[in-house]
Amino acid sequence: MSEDKEILKKPFWLSNSVNYFRGYNTKEKNGKEEFNEYINIFYENEEVLSKSDGNGEFSEKDFGELIKYEVLKFINQSFDNIVVLIGAGASVIDNKFTKDSDGINISGATVAKIAEEVSTQLESKKYHLKNTNQDIEVFTLDEIISKINYKYRLNDGDNFNLEDVISLIISYEKFIIDEAEKFSNTKEAIFDIIIKATSYDYKKDLFKHVRLLKILSTLVKENHKLNLVTTNYDTLIEDAADSMDFTVIDGFSFSPTPKFNSNMFDWNIIKDVPNVKTHQNIYMNNVVNLLKIHGSLTWEWSKTEDNILRMDKKLVNEPIMVFPSSDKYAQSYLEPYFDLFAKFQELLKQPNTLFITTGFSFADNHISKMILSAIKSNNGLATLVTDFDIDSSNKNWLKVVEKMNESYRVAFLKSTLNNDLTDFLGGTLDED
Repeated sequence: MSEDKEILKKPFWLSNSVNYFRGYNTKEKNGKEEFNEYINIFYENEEVLSKSDGNGEFSEKDFGELIKYEVLKFINQSFDNIVVLIGAGASVIDNKFTKDSDGINISGATVAKIAEEVSTQLESKKYHLKNTNQDIEVFTLDEIISKINYKYRLNDGDNFNLEDVISLIISYEKFIIDEAEKFSNTKEAIFDIIIKATSYDYKKDLFKHVRLLKILSTLVKENHKLNLVTTNYDTLIEDAADSMDFTVIDGFSFSPTPKFNSNMFDWNIIKDVPNVKTHQNIYMNNVVNLLKIHGSLTWEWSKTEDNILRMDKKLVNEPIMVFPSSDKYAQSYLEPYFDLFAKFQELLKQPNTLFITTGFSFADNHISKMILSAIKSNNGLATLVTDFDIDSSNKNWLKVVEKMNESYRVAFLKSTLNNDLTDFLGGTLDED
C-alpha cells in the first residue's frame, strides 16, 4: 500500500453485488467517507477485502488498481465484436477551448463553451464567412434570441441550450420577412463558427486516441475489425490511426478521389497464402471501420455529379455535417446518414459484442433509443458507459441506468478518454 497516499477506511458500500463501484474523496455522509467515482461491478465483499491490506483499508492507488481490475474483467471476455461510440467529450481536454499562440483552436469544447464562442464572434455584428470569404452583417446572439422568442440567455446557465437556439433559427428562417438576409447570415455564421471550433488536428500530447486504438485493437479477434462510431466532425480518429499506420475503412472508395459507398464497411483486406493442399487467407491486422454518423469536416457533395467526396478538410467549403438542432433525427434518414445509422444498428445487434461509449452524453434521442433497444434485445451485448459525470439527470441516461439495475450487462465508469480511461482499459503511462 502506498504510504504517501491518505489511507481511506473501509467504505460503507462494501456489500454483495452492489450496483456502483464508487470513487474516493473526503466528503462525508452519515459519518463515513463517500466515494463518488464508480463503475457497476459484481463482486463479493470477501473478494474486495482480499485485495486490501486485510484490514479493509485502501489508498487512492489501491482503489484505482481495483477499478482497473474490475474493468479488465468486464472487457476481457473474448468478444467477437467490439464497437466504440465516441462523442463530443472525447475531443475535450479541459472544458474550454485550448488555443495556440495565434488564437487557433487546438482542441474541442463542450456545446456550452461553443455557445460562448458564438456570442463572442457575433458581438461586433460583422462576421467573416469562411466559405465565401466575405464580411457579412449579423445579429448578436442576444438579438437573434429575441427574434426567435427563446426564453433563455447565455448567462442562464444550464437552461440555455445552443441546440434549441439553432432549431428555432431554422424554424423561424422561412417566416422572417424583415431583415431576412441578416437573419440567414447569422445562421450561416453560427454554422461557420461550429466548423472552425471543430477543425483542430490530432496532437498526441493532448489526445489519447492512439492509446485507445492500441489497447482495443489487441482485443479484436483475427478476421474481425474494430468498429469506431463517432458523432464528431473532427478528424482526430483518422489522424491518430494514420500516425499508427492503421487502415481506416470509412465508407469511401480506395481511389484517387474517394467516393462514398457504404458497402465498403463489409469488406476485409486479405492476402492469399499458397499451400500444398489448399489456399489460406491471412487477414490484414489493424484495420478499423469508422462510421461518422453526423458527417465530417472532410466530406462534401461533388459539384459535377451526385456523389459525396472525401478530401482534405482545408479544401472543403461546405462540409456535410448534421449541425446541432432538434431535426437531427429527421436528418438521420437522409444520405449518407441513413446508411451509417443502419450499419451502426446492425453492429449493435451482433451477438457477443462489447460496446463502449466515451464522451457521449446520451443527449441525442435518436442514438440513445437505438442503444437502449440493443441493450434490451441483444442478450449478447455488454455495454460499458464512460463519462466525466455519471450522475446525469438526462432521461436517456437514466433509462440506461435502469437497465443496469435490472441486471442487463451494463456498466458505468466515471472516466474520460483524455484523462484516465485508457489506464483503466489496460494502458500504461509510458505509452505514446
